[in-house]
Amino acid sequence: MMAAALGPPEVIAQLENAAKVLMAPPSMVNNEQRQHAEHIFLSFRKSKSPFAVCKHILETSKVDYVLFQAATAIMEAVVREWILLEKGSIESLRTFLLTYVLQRPNLQKYVREQILLAVAVIVKRGSLDKSIDCKSVFHEVSQLISSGNPTVEEDLRQIFVLTVEVLQEFSRRENLSAQMSSVFQRYLALANQVLSWNFLPPNLGRHYIAMFESSQNVLLKPTESWRETLLDSRVMELFFTVHRKIREDSDMAQDSLQCLAQLASLHGPVFPEEGAQVDYLAHFIEGLLSTINGIEIEDSEAVGISSIISNLITVFPRNVLTAIPSELFSSFVNCLTHLTCSFGRSAALEEVLDKDDMVYMEAYDKLLESWLTLVQDDKHFHKGFFTQHAVQVCNSYIQCHLAAPDGTRNLTANGVASREEEEISELQEDDRDQFSDQLASVGMLGRVAAEHCIPLLTSLLEERVTRLHSQLQRQQQQLLASPGSGAVDNKMLDELYEDIHWLILVTGYLLADDTQGETPLIPPEIMEYSIKHSSEVDINTTLQILGSPGEKASSIPGHNRADSVIRLLSAVLRVSEVESRAIRADLTHLLSPQMGKDIVWFLKRWAKTYLLVDEKLYDQISLPFSTAFGADTEGSQWIIGYLLQKVISNLSVWSSEQDLASDTVQLLVTLVERRERANLVIQCENWWNLAKQFASRSPPLNFLSSPVQRTLMKALVLGGFAQMDTETKQQYWTEVLQPLQQRFLRVINQENFQQTCQQEEVKQEITATLEALCGIAEATQIDNVAILFNFLMDFLTNCIGLMEVYKNTPETVNLIIEVFVEVAHKQICYLGESKAMNLYEACLTLLQVYSRNNLGRQSVDAAAEEEQYQDLLLIMELLTNLLSKELIDFSDTDEVFRGHEPGQAASRSVSAADVVLYGVNLILPLMSQDLLKFPTLCNQYYKLITFICEIFPEKIPQLPEDLFKSLMCSLELGMTSMSSEVCQLCLEALTPLAEQCAKAQDTDSPLFVATRHFLKLVFDMLVLQKHSAEMTTAAGEAFYTLVCLHQAEYSELVETLLSSQQDPVIYQRLADAFNKLTASSTPPTLDRKQKMAFLKSLEEFMANVGGLLCVK
Repeated sequence: MMAAALGPPEVIAQLENAAKVLMAPPSMVNNEQRQHAEHIFLSFRKSKSPFAVCKHILETSKVDYVLFQAATAIMEAVVREWILLEKGSIESLRTFLLTYVLQRPNLQKYVREQILLAVAVIVKRGSLDKSIDCKSVFHEVSQLISSGNPTVEEDLRQIFVLTVEVLQEFSRRENLSAQMSSVFQRYLALANQVLSWNFLPPNLGRHYIAMFESSQNVLLKPTESWRETLLDSRVMELFFTVHRKIREDSDMAQDSLQCLAQLASLHGPVFPEEGAQVDYLAHFIEGLLSTINGIEIEDSEAVGISSIISNLITVFPRNVLTAIPSELFSSFVNCLTHLTCSFGRSAALEEVLDKDDMVYMEAYDKLLESWLTLVQDDKHFHKGFFTQHAVQVCNSYIQCHLAAPDGTRNLTANGVASREEEEISELQEDDRDQFSDQLASVGMLGRVAAEHCIPLLTSLLEERVTRLHSQLQRQQQQLLASPGSGAVDNKMLDELYEDIHWLILVTGYLLADDTQGETPLIPPEIMEYSIKHSSEVDINTTLQILGSPGEKASSIPGHNRADSVIRLLSAVLRVSEVESRAIRADLTHLLSPQMGKDIVWFLKRWAKTYLLVDEKLYDQISLPFSTAFGADTEGSQWIIGYLLQKVISNLSVWSSEQDLASDTVQLLVTLVERRERANLVIQCENWWNLAKQFASRSPPLNFLSSPVQRTLMKALVLGGFAQMDTETKQQYWTEVLQPLQQRFLRVINQENFQQTCQQEEVKQEITATLEALCGIAEATQIDNVAILFNFLMDFLTNCIGLMEVYKNTPETVNLIIEVFVEVAHKQICYLGESKAMNLYEACLTLLQVYSRNNLGRQSVDAAAEEEQYQDLLLIMELLTNLLSKELIDFSDTDEVFRGHEPGQAASRSVSAADVVLYGVNLILPLMSQDLLKFPTLCNQYYKLITFICEIFPEKIPQLPEDLFKSLMCSLELGMTSMSSEVCQLCLEALTPLAEQCAKAQDTDSPLFVATRHFLKLVFDMLVLQKHSAEMTTAAGEAFYTLVCLHQAEYSELVETLLSSQQDPVIYQRLADAFNKLTASSTPPTLDRKQKMAFLKSLEEFMANVGGLLCVK
């Protein structure tokens, strides 16, 4: 539009002014000006056949950003208008772009890359289209630089061969002028693009469009035709030579390393047999070692080198790795070890200097992952093969994280301690989360080198416990000697805390795995290590060291004969003991909450795996382990008592440290979530005291944050299902759950509740009860659901009453809905029909009350909108949880509830769908356009709608008229005005709806009429708009089903579109494309084979006309 209306000089002036606006600082231009400028560029890029204007811009404009946009416009138009372009004009355009780049060595890097990308797109698109002859690609360029003898081959490989020739020519030259080296760099970038090409079968795959979006991590899997080219050892050697030559230039080194990383990922049919793979790998490793050895690696090389190594280890099969000459493999592993330690040290330095670009950290992570791949394979490498290497990597990791003299933490490159105190930001992620991948790899390597690492960690921890103890004593004496002397110097303590922090993290990852949902097992390496040394172990000494955390381990006679793994655990218990004693001595202010967190995190991780070890899960078990913490042992009873005491102490001392309190209650949950452990826990008097104290809401437990109180309630409920006689159990529930019920009823049944409900202490009581109910629901398991469901149902009815009372108190309303969400989430899958009915009815009543209280309420301010957003998000979660009953159902009618109440068959049958659709009906009027602007809410809403359409398409035609209309409007809105993710969800909902119509064959139904409207929407979407490959697939499936339903309307749409075309060339191309598309399935029927054929033809259709009609 723009290009047609204005001459080239005016277009350039308009674009240059728009560029000025976009490049101006925010203070100089307003939002409207910025949007207008963006609009100018967008409409320029969409203009029809902008090639002449773009050439003029490239030749005359001096504004880099405008040059960049011109290159982008060419690239997009080439893909869009490919089938309209003459072969000759494509070739002249390509020649123009290449010559342009070659003659301007001083172009900005981003402009140059965009123009080269446009060339690559032309080449790629041409190589897919057999009508285009790729022979002349780069002919002109090769004459400019090479000896004037262009290779005449085909397609991409021909370009690559040419590129290699040119690079070979350059690599022989000694000194390159600036212009020459700029040309060199362009060819290197081109080689990189070819090697990063996603080789697909020759027919156009669904990822056709995605090919034009250059992807970073495509592994190199070319066809057999590349065999001669890529398996020629000179090609690989060339890239190593090129890298050695240009490695000082960080820009060029990026490209040469990326080329090598791609060559390191070569796999697939290009190798005739395994022998060829072995030769290639051996050759590659030789080249790599000769490049790396003896050089000082540049910062810019670290990530590239680690990618090369990572690709070699992950892409080449183990049997190929082990088939290369053994000295070569040893050198490779030595090199990997050296690099891992060296990158680890540099990564630690980056952290101290707080660098933005953490290149060594990224490289270190990649190498540690490679180690994980290697050491987890015991089929190809004999035991002990990697032990020495693992020792070195672990030593270097530990060293980087300890303070001098044992380590190098906080030392800058020249060995001087870093200056400023490290500021820990509140938002900073905890080390155990931030570095979990690193710690997992180091933990795994520590197991491989258990003989070295376990004693090392033990001595480092024990030594620091001793120092911590004496340091705290010294501080205490100082405080006693001069109570008013003010602050003490904590630098030494801080260093110790940081050391202990890292030692505990490494120990935790070494001794146990992070298991989500699985039964955690003692790592086999640890078990074998303990068994191997058990003959040298004195069990009594081991138990003594374990059971006396207050004494120095080395002061216990015969301490060297203790089991090493148990002694390492004891070292952590000793840290815990020093902490407990400091608390008792009123030195809490000197302690580190971080260390407190590390201790309970470690104890939870350890207890999950080792405490009351289940011997049935192991082929063989270590005697020290089964004696110290097996079932029916004094050791396990002692440890449980000790851990429980730790929990209780932490909750009273650290109630204000939310993270620490949270880790502490998680440890408590671990102690009771397995019945065998819970049986021991309830024998401790402390446990009953804790339960009473919590039930009475007395300080300090009532100061704990809501999420912590919720988890504490969960733990107390789980404990109640341990083995007790009936009387004890009755007493327990009386002490834990009854007070909750009594206090709650006392508050809400007061005559003046309506008046007192907003008083702070009343609100606190209500909030605490609601939080506790969430905790009770979270404790649900199949064997306790009957008791808990009945207990919770009594509350749910009262909660609905509270919705009325607190309708103007958003946070309480929110919490009430959350109780329902938790109950549905945890219990619905176990409920038989009559129980599910009870829950459905309660949920419906809740939704009715909510809807009544909120309909017509106009949110005046953003805060109110935010509150409603939270409510609706929870309601949708509730509805989704109820729907899940249709997918996951563990109930056996009401078997679970036998004996808990007289049986009563459900007199009517309401499915989850009825409830959910009713719920949707209630919330639809509340879903304003403004609320749908919240992406999370919008996605959740559309997921719910799609879920309903997929599971219950037969319910949709039966909906009340208003609800049906709202639902259809929602789908249309989602397809036309929302994000691509939402649009895809709506398209996925259309297919089952159209299939439902086809089944019902009722051409008068509102759904049939609606699908006719959707046919036009999807048709326009496919033909007139550009989409990602995934979206095209979803739209294609919906489109086919809709075409089957409405064949006449589809033909009409095609006719209308064709008749609107003024341009005879476009008309003909479109008509041919539609004929070909329809011919693939005539007449279309709901048959899977036909559908697949249609979708295949649609991909070709999209490649040829997709975007053709999007031009302005």
